[in-house]
Amino acid sequence: MSKPFTLPPPRTEPFPPTLGSNPAPTSRLGDDPELEPPLPKVKDSYGRMVSTKKANMPFISYGKWKASEAAKEERRAKRAEKKAKGEPLSDWEDDPDRPVESEPLFRVVLKTLVVLIIVFTLSGRFVTGSMTWGYQGKWVKWRTYWPFEGSGALFTEEMLAKYDGSDPNMPVYLAIDGDVYDVSANRRTYGPGGGYHLMAGVDAARSFATGCFKAHRTHDFRGLDDAEMASIQKWKNFFKNSDKYSYVGKVIHPPIDPKSPIPEHCDETKRNAAKAAQGAASAGKAEL
Repeated sequence: MSKPFTLPPPRTEPFPPTLGSNPAPTSRLGDDPELEPPLPKVKDSYGRMVSTKKANMPFISYGKWKASEAAKEERRAKRAEKKAKGEPLSDWEDDPDRPVESEPLFRVVLKTLVVLIIVFTLSGRFVTGSMTWGYQGKWVKWRTYWPFEGSGALFTEEMLAKYDGSDPNMPVYLAIDGDVYDVSANRRTYGPGGGYHLMAGVDAARSFATGCFKAHRTHDFRGLDDAEMASIQKWKNFFKNSDKYSYVGKVIHPPIDPKSPIPEHCDETKRNAAKAAQGAASAGKAEL
């Protein structure tokens, strides 16, 4: 036989010390003050003391706004009274209608750009393994934005030769008329096995004019005509204005011995014509 239901005896021991004295009544029905202290009470828009539960927050926020507007109106009245009496007005801190200072536009734009750059680089690192999404052109190299010639490195011919692409961990450089450029963005062309590999790691400016890639891997311009010199200038402008290749520095060449033979052309017809012209010039000097 089941026992009849009886109510528990009334509580006689004091409340926990974290609650202090007997808490004030709360608007939340069924809450046990031993387990959770009651919510504090504040005035709402009608001046009533209500708890800060979520259901009352709109009325509490509206009450705060009304109090703020009332304070502003009081400050307006005081300023108008001072102005009518001819008394000096205080600065912005007493003006309720002063404009709210916002963040300058350039700072907002700068922050946005920084966030976009970070997102771009991190996503590129995650997707392609490269923070530049595999791009190795001039726009990701600092010398593109610091372009004056004095900012570049100085190379000897021996130093430049190390950057011919043989070492996959080193960039590929070439020089034309003393100017060194990074052509790593097109390693398949300028690296080992590429069609223009003979131009890497050396100043082969003469070959840009004559097309003699093997015979004219030199910066010696002696004997070139105006058209060939114009061709070299064209290639110099190409590398200087390229979006792929960036300026690296200068290569220092030893002086060319004027008594040394002029490099022969790889085309037999042009080689014979050059010899004939050189012979005629020598004969003319002899007659003089």
